[in-house]
Amino acid sequence: MQLKYNRQPSLGSSIIKTLLKLLLVFVIFVVVIFLIEKISFPSPEKKYQIDVTNEIKKL
Repeated sequence: MQLKYNRQPSLGSSIIKTLLKLLLVFVIFVVVIFLIEKISFPSPEKKYQIDVTNEIKKL
C-alpha cells in the first residue's frame, strides 16, 4: 500500500511561512538601521550663512 503524498501545503503552514519571512525582513531592516547609526559620517565644519535680504526686497 502506498501513502498519499500531500502536494499542496495547508493554508496555516503557508501563512506561518509568510509571517516568518516578514518577521525576518523586519529584523534585518532594524539591524541595518542600527548599524548605519553607528557609522560616523563627516559633517561640514564651516557654517554657511546665506544672505537673503536681496531676495526679500524683490518680493
